[in-house]
Amino acid sequence: MEEGYDPRLHNADLAPLKEQGWSAYNIFAFWMSDVHSVGGYVTAGSLFALGLTSWQVLVALLVGITIVYFFCNLVARPSQQGAVPYPVICRAPFGVLGANVPAVIRGLIAVAWYGIQTYLASAALDVVLLKLFSGLTPYADVHQYGFLGLPLLGWCSFAVLWVLQAAVFWTGMETIRRFIDFCGPAVYVVMFALTGYLIYRAGWGAMSLNIGSGDHHGSTISLMLGAIALVVSYFSGPMLNFGDFARYGKSFGAVRRGNLLGLPVNFLVFSLLVVLTSSLTIPVFGELITDPVQTVARIDSTFAIVLGALTFTTATIGINIVANFISPAFDFSNVSPQRISWRAGGMIAAVGSVLITPWNLYNNPDVIRYTLETLGAFIGPLFGVLICDFYVIRRRVVVVDDLFTMSEQGTYWYRKGVNPPAVIATAVGAVVAMVTVVVPSSAISWIGTAGQYSWFIGMGLGLAVYYVLARRSPITATSLRPAPVPAPRAPQASQEPAAR
Repeated sequence: MEEGYDPRLHNADLAPLKEQGWSAYNIFAFWMSDVHSVGGYVTAGSLFALGLTSWQVLVALLVGITIVYFFCNLVARPSQQGAVPYPVICRAPFGVLGANVPAVIRGLIAVAWYGIQTYLASAALDVVLLKLFSGLTPYADVHQYGFLGLPLLGWCSFAVLWVLQAAVFWTGMETIRRFIDFCGPAVYVVMFALTGYLIYRAGWGAMSLNIGSGDHHGSTISLMLGAIALVVSYFSGPMLNFGDFARYGKSFGAVRRGNLLGLPVNFLVFSLLVVLTSSLTIPVFGELITDPVQTVARIDSTFAIVLGALTFTTATIGINIVANFISPAFDFSNVSPQRISWRAGGMIAAVGSVLITPWNLYNNPDVIRYTLETLGAFIGPLFGVLICDFYVIRRRVVVVDDLFTMSEQGTYWYRKGVNPPAVIATAVGAVVAMVTVVVPSSAISWIGTAGQYSWFIGMGLGLAVYYVLARRSPITATSLRPAPVPAPRAPQASQEPAAR
């Protein structure tokens, strides 16, 4: 253990990295794995349910991802600068013990997302199994063989993927890096092949951006703004989690370049493929299909169905591991570093993902929107507090050693180890944002619309309330004494979290 680090705040997994070696391509591959998933495709496709046309959906996707790109750069810098994961960097605004508040909140949110993505991947695996073994069809009927809303076949597929993901995670960070380097490009191959197949069936003239009903209530501008907010809400989890990966970046410039390639550039291509393949399902299959697995299932070739579904399954495993396994592993480890290792924290998240029955959280467009709005309401304030503290209050200064000390002379020691302004700001932002989600739109006319912006409302309130309270708090003011900016670290090979 590093000299002077308190064991109540430190283990080998949470400690600052001695070597940071991820290149721009590794960050690019991270985002490819994050974007190229069944969940990403289905979320993009769900925008058609708002009544938007294809070009409006495409614009909403691109504007939304540009906002995500901007905020990811903001959240990346403190973790890359300090070479520590999100729960550790949160010790600055929340206090060395108060950081368990955002850690537990984010950990629980990641558990929900982990379950949702595992379910979506298992649905793709079901397609393969039913195509190869038609006798399994009765076991895919939730009314004949169902439990808690999932059929027996779904339970089996979910269990298989649950075990596979845990096995990949257990091998460590270097194996995970190699895995995500493969997953994102693999989906591009299948997506281009699927688009080519649909063009072959329908003809070049069938390609159109004039799909989507265009039949909606309210203004188009309002609906598009809501769709943009939905995109940001979908990525709000990975966006907040991004510091856990930015810490491996060899430099902030490498992280920023990887973000540029992986978000606006990569997402533009992915969005075009989503819109084109969705539009081509109308002339080929006679209906609009926004689920890539269901599109693949309509193909006549068994080989094509198996290859496509397995690829989407693999890609979804990739996003699940990087976005929803690694981060809660750090979060739960932060609660009790000496008792909970990185791997143990990840397994806590995996077990929790089954208990929430995630298939009930993502089974139709309305439920998808409600789930995203709820998660966004809690994630937004955490983001706002961290960004305000690092950029506005502390002016980009991180005293890394003091993140690991319980000494009352430490920069981030507050009364009892907790900074009240950060906790209050988080609570205010989350409560107000959740009100906009749960209050029926018929009760207060603007509430229903405001729910779409739960992440923005929570983030804005969290940032504003923290700024006001932190500037007036004598506790926070005491922690702002001058501190040296840590020297930049030499770029070397990446470090894997220690085995337990």
